[in-house]
Amino acid sequence: QVQLVESGGGSVQAGGSLRLSCAASKYTYSRNYMGWFRQAPGKEREAVAAIYTRGVFTYYADSMKGRFTISRDSGKNTVYLQMNSLKPEDTAMYYCAAELQNGARWDSPKGYNYWGQGTQVTVSP
Repeated sequence: QVQLVESGGGSVQAGGSLRLSCAASKYTYSRNYMGWFRQAPGKEREAVAAIYTRGVFTYYADSMKGRFTISRDSGKNTVYLQMNSLKPEDTAMYYCAAELQNGARWDSPKGYNYWGQGTQVTVSP
């Protein structure tokens, strides 16, 4: 059964931190990659980070490097996104994605087979 449930979103002031969680079913978590994307109103969905759930590979969008950290807990089938030094432009709905298709880029939204419902992050100036 495919299940992705995001949590941890909320409202913070600029410079603050949040940690998002994506709890997956064991089947979904074990597939290959899980990623975080975000989408602001009127904008396209953009990649934030991805992690290989069977190993150590991680990937980040250039604008998130140094501020965001993706990690995983295989015992809990959960992927996290630690977000520090948040900026108002980080305001968006954040989505968890799973199972990257063969040959797809990690940062392509179309490359993932499964999605969560999203969690809202709002950063005020």
